[in-house]
Formats: sequence, C-alpha cells, structure tokens
Amino acid sequence: MFLDVTMRKNPQLVEAGLRLHQTGQILPDTYVLDLDAIENNTRLLVESATKNQIELFFMTKQFGRNPYVAQKIHEAGIKKVVVVDYKEALVMMKQGLPLGNVGHLVQIPKHLLKKIMDYGTDYITVFSTEMINNIATVARELGIQQKILLKVIEPGDEIYEGQFGGFHLNELTKVIEIVKQEGIIVGGITSFPCFLFDGVSELKPTHNVETIKKAITILKQAGFAIKEVNMPSATCSRTIPFIHELGGTQGEPGHALTGTTPLHAQLELPEKPAILYVSEISHNLDGHGYFYGGGYYRRGHLESVMISTDDQKLAKDEVIPFGNDSIDYYLSTKLPHEVGATVLAAFRTQIFVTRSDVAVVSGIQTGQPRIEGIYDSLGKQIRR
Repeated sequence: MFLDVTMRKNPQLVEAGLRLHQTGQILPDTYVLDLDAIENNTRLLVESATKNQIELFFMTKQFGRNPYVAQKIHEAGIKKVVVVDYKEALVMMKQGLPLGNVGHLVQIPKHLLKKIMDYGTDYITVFSTEMINNIATVARELGIQQKILLKVIEPGDEIYEGQFGGFHLNELTKVIEIVKQEGIIVGGITSFPCFLFDGVSELKPTHNVETIKKAITILKQAGFAIKEVNMPSATCSRTIPFIHELGGTQGEPGHALTGTTPLHAQLELPEKPAILYVSEISHNLDGHGYFYGGGYYRRGHLESVMISTDDQKLAKDEVIPFGNDSIDYYLSTKLPHEVGATVLAAFRTQIFVTRSDVAVVSGIQTGQPRIEGIYDSLGKQIRR
C-alpha cells in the first residue's frame, strides 16, 4: 500500500532497512521506525494545528505503544497522549508522559480507574452511566473534578466491529441528570470515525458528525457549555483544517506521525513515510518464495515487496494473498528468491496487534542510522 511512496519519498529509510538487516543488526519480522521523519512529521502537524486552533493528542498503538518514540513526539510539540486502551495508558504513565484522553476506544476497568485518575488525565471518554458514576466516586475520593467526553452513537453511524459503545441521543436526558453530580465536568463530545477517505481524493464526514452536532444541541439546551468537540480519524495536516471547518476542537494523529494514513497512499502530503517492514526469505517451495511473518495485519493491503538480489539491487514481487483464518508464520511471494535475501514492505499496520520487533532508528535522514533500541510490539525494550 505504501511501498512505492516510501521508496520515492524516503529512500534513506529503504537503504537503512536493507543495511540493518544485511549486517545482522535487526532480525526478520522487524518494523523500522525512522525517528527523524517522525519528529519532523510531528512538527508539521503542530504547525497545522496551531494555525487552525486544534488541540492534538497523539496516538501510539500504530507504532507499538513505543515509549521512546512517544517521548520524542512529546518533545517535538504534541504534548499529550490519547491512549486507546488501559494497557497503553500504563506504558505512557511509566514513561511519565501527560495523558490527554483515556477511554476511547476502550473503557477503563473499574479497578484501574483510581490509579489512572490519580496520575491525571485531561479527559476520560465514557460509554455508560455506570462509568460516569464510577468516575464521580473516585473523583470525590481524590478531591478532584474530572472532565469527561461523552461518546455518542446513533443508527447510521460508521462504527467498526469491536468498537461499539456510546450513548444514543434519546438517552442524553438521563445522562444529563447523572453528570450533575459532584466530581464530574462534561468537557465535550466525541465519536469515531468522523471522517473517511473515499480512496481517490476526498475526505468525507461520516454520519457520526451529524450525531455529534445533534448531541451538542441537546446538551446546550440543558445548560451545558460544550467546549470540546473531539473528531478523530485520519488526523493529518490535510484533515486538520477540515476538523476546524466542521466545528471540531480536537484531533488525534496516529498514522500521520508515520505518514501512513489512507490519504498518504494516494495524495501528495507533507508528512513523510517513516515506517518500513523488514523480513527475510526463509525458503522456496513449488516456485514460490516464503518470507518470515509475524507482522501481518489483515487490513494492511500488503500487495508487494522489494527483495534484495545478488547484485545489491532490489526486485519487486507480488505477495500472494493471505487468508484471515491462519497464523502468518510465513507469507509467500509469486516467484522464488535467494534464501536469506532481504524483504522490504510498507503497508498499513497496527503494530500493537502483531508479534513483531520494533527498531527505533535515528540518523536515517543524515545517512548515519543508529539503533536507539529494539522493542517488542507492545512497547517493552528487549535490547539496545
């Protein structure tokens, strides 16, 4: 999905990935993160957000909840993290990073709520009245006022399987009474996804945006001043002005940090591709090459790879489609290749659901790549 654009816009990353594998510094099934490019992408996002008065919280699951990269993004200008689940929150808390939003997409478990609230987060996204009551109880114990974002949902909204949750508009009257209790402040409204790319050139608002607008009207009529409108999905320099136009105040860049939103595969955008998947040909069988897997993501659109040849060049080959009912011990190519050859790929991924290694590499853009650390897919450092 991103192979051609990565080779064209970031050949230094391709060269670094090839060299690191061929010198034995990284193993197959490793994602290489170009730290220089990620830091620069962060600065581009901050510039656009400042211009459009949009607050950004950055997301880390796409690059494996990596605490080192998260720290560098924080230093480059996006100060707070949005964590999509409580395990990611714990990684960021251990790193000492400030939390911007916890609970969207995954609610905080009851027995972890106090720990996270005591650490501190600007907002907690809530799906249920039970969660609101739990937050209020803990807030009173801690002597704080906790801001929440109400996630709203209606029939016709675009919701991915495995992410259902929120309040229907006809439930808001009941919710309004519950949030009046001590310890709770309604900070705003959210939904996901608020935008979808048409695959060609346009980003279109989903029905979710209309649901958000109706919810704001209901809450304002009840006397609530809704200050924050959280509109995540494909947040990047191209879409940040769109968030502002639709009345949003917050965005949550994830894939934009590595230049890999769906828009980046089709359009010329300022963010540079900053992630490369590196593997190795294990063996050949019946006219096909087989390379080590582990990093396959079923929504990744992995269609082709570049493979090193005897004369130190790269040859392109097709990846044979892989079903969702099997474990990706190996992925296969249309043609056979030399055993031990380097395999390079660039596709849409979510590293935190893989079993890959993650190599954080600085100095790529100056031709002096240096591995800052090797991590697992969940942010734990396994070697330097």
